[in-house]
Amino acid sequence: MDKRKQLLPADYPALLEGLKEQIRTAQVRAALSVNRELVLLYWRLGREILSRQQLAGWGAKVIDQLSKDLRREFPQMTGLSVRNLKYMRSFAEAWPDEQIVQQAAAQIPWFHNCVLLDKVKDSQRRLWYVQKTIENGWSRNVLVHQIQSNLHTRQGQAPNNFSTTLPAPQSDLAQQLLKDPYNFEFLALADEVRETELQRELLDHLRDFLIELGVGFAFVGSNVHLDVGSEDFYLDLLFYHLKLRCFVVIDLKTGRFQPEHAGKMNFYLAAVDDLLRHSDDRSSIGIILCREKNKVVVEYSLRDINKPIGVPQYLIAESLPRELAADMPTPEQLEAELEKALDANPEEHD
Repeated sequence: MDKRKQLLPADYPALLEGLKEQIRTAQVRAALSVNRELVLLYWRLGREILSRQQLAGWGAKVIDQLSKDLRREFPQMTGLSVRNLKYMRSFAEAWPDEQIVQQAAAQIPWFHNCVLLDKVKDSQRRLWYVQKTIENGWSRNVLVHQIQSNLHTRQGQAPNNFSTTLPAPQSDLAQQLLKDPYNFEFLALADEVRETELQRELLDHLRDFLIELGVGFAFVGSNVHLDVGSEDFYLDLLFYHLKLRCFVVIDLKTGRFQPEHAGKMNFYLAAVDDLLRHSDDRSSIGIILCREKNKVVVEYSLRDINKPIGVPQYLIAESLPRELAADMPTPEQLEAELEKALDANPEEHD
């Protein structure tokens, strides 16, 4: 008899048979709902392992043997490696409530959950990123990027006058669509840059720009012409937000926010509402995206403005705070990290 098996707990065979039955049952259900059932299965396996470790003092060698036996029984099933079983244990420990697992964590892919286990230790913050992943349909790399850029500290933070210019719940939704600051680390621009250059670079990186703006933004155009009183005016960037059902005008400022910028945006929004808005559309929203701002000056500038306007800042690679820039992976680093993981554990990523 294998000496290692002699060292296993007396109830190990019964546990192994029980886990095999759970796997077989889950394989049938997975035909209808692959990801949800897989994540729930992993949580239940992890809960069993966690419970045995806590109550019976199981060590790492038991997990090693468990992985071998399960893989022998289910040779076509990936994800039963020692490393993944340990992730299952951590997953069950991080999410002790099965109802929350069903409603949240089981709605995103397993390796998204592994990213969250590795990178987000606070349970409430982890749940927030799960919910945003579900809302936005983030890929794993986008999720990593959003965590590394501390999205939870940026979303909904820009000063605005939405509460006085928009009805609820539209005002709350509009508030949440704004970030402060926006992270344009995908741009490589000098500190002294003209607004036309910033506009061109954002358009050249439109996909990255849309990811940073968030879900729901549809690009309409740049330098959009408005004829007002036989005079020509041009919007830097025009979007339509599918959830808010309104136009979003973005005015780019490469310098510090000035009070007159609010008056100009108020004019733009009035013109867009009259000239472009459909009768079914809601009031247009303005975003004055600037390099710097004084929050008090912004609040005074927006106080008596009757159109909804937000004033967030943006950061480019050269202007990222040191503590944030140090943690930010480049796209090349993200790809290298993913390739390394795939090479090390190819059976887990099929």
